[in-house]
Amino acid sequence: MAEADYYNKDTRSRNSNPANPSWRIALIANLKADFIPGENDPPDAGSEFDSSKTIQAISEALLADGHQVEFLSADSSLPAALVSYQPDFCFNIAEGLQGDGREAQVPALCELLGFPYTASKVVSSAIGLDKAHTKRIWKDAGLPTAKFIEARHLQDLDHIPFDYPMFVKPAREGSGMGITLGSIIWDKGELINRTNIIHDNYRQPALIEEFLPGREFTVGFIGNPGPPNIRRFPDLYSSDGYHFFPILEIDSGISLSPAVYGQQAKSLAVGTQGAPGYLCPADIPHQLSRQLINLTKQAAQSLDVCDVARVDFRLDKEGEPRLMEINTLPGLSPGYSDLCIQASAEGLSYQTLITEILYLAAERYNLPIPIMDVAK
Repeated sequence: MAEADYYNKDTRSRNSNPANPSWRIALIANLKADFIPGENDPPDAGSEFDSSKTIQAISEALLADGHQVEFLSADSSLPAALVSYQPDFCFNIAEGLQGDGREAQVPALCELLGFPYTASKVVSSAIGLDKAHTKRIWKDAGLPTAKFIEARHLQDLDHIPFDYPMFVKPAREGSGMGITLGSIIWDKGELINRTNIIHDNYRQPALIEEFLPGREFTVGFIGNPGPPNIRRFPDLYSSDGYHFFPILEIDSGISLSPAVYGQQAKSLAVGTQGAPGYLCPADIPHQLSRQLINLTKQAAQSLDVCDVARVDFRLDKEGEPRLMEINTLPGLSPGYSDLCIQASAEGLSYQTLITEILYLAAERYNLPIPIMDVAK
């Protein structure tokens, strides 16, 4: 079945003006304010969820574009809420509440109920959250990533094919969860202790990688493969259908956790004491910039990522870039999230960023897209 046929005919009939579509949009997310940590949850549980300010900012961007917006919480009430609201489109930023494929739950529900939605589809969303599976795919595709193992049991630590120092983190978390100064490992005792912490606190495998000592970068983009001539702002995109934002360097050397971009450092507002430096555009040679962008595109396409994503890199001891992870639902908090910092650095407005994500998804469903003259 074509992607355009996933949504209901009844909702399609509400788009009465193809030249200027006005949609009922369900903005789907998990709110920090609604999260109640369980007794056995780690101290950073819920840190990947969104604030009410982010919901308000996205809503205002969509409202300003002429749409109706209703916030729906990505919890057990969501199926009934979607059936009741009958949206024309779902703007999905939900991280999911539980399970190793939780970022795929909202995409799967939207497909089950027949509603189009933004960002990556079910399989890409599930795999992207799992760092070990992602790295296996990248490795099979011939893309550079640090050596690693996935430790489900302590016995897995007996046969690691690389030396110390190592880096240990949860295999299925985002937002720097489970990453602290203690993640850098120098001997077997530390390795056993850190792996136990991951198993006990996060109840999932530990991803153990060779430590990459070089500079850290993140590359964000919007777009999908294909000619951009039918898009609102065709000149915003390259001929291959992508727009890459200026590369952002994360300078953790000035943060409260030097050499480690973990949850505690990420939670601090840009420019405050203890926060990392956010250097955008990164001061790097053109050759490295092109290399990072090309690797980002290959990494995203190998997972069939849609509409928007952000890929993280670190340089190895020889100064060569290594893929670390991909975020198929990059944060969209204005002035705070990495992707928003990158968009702002080139002068792209927040409203344009949000509505381009919407219309890139709409293009995949063959829905009408308004054409405009300028992008900024």
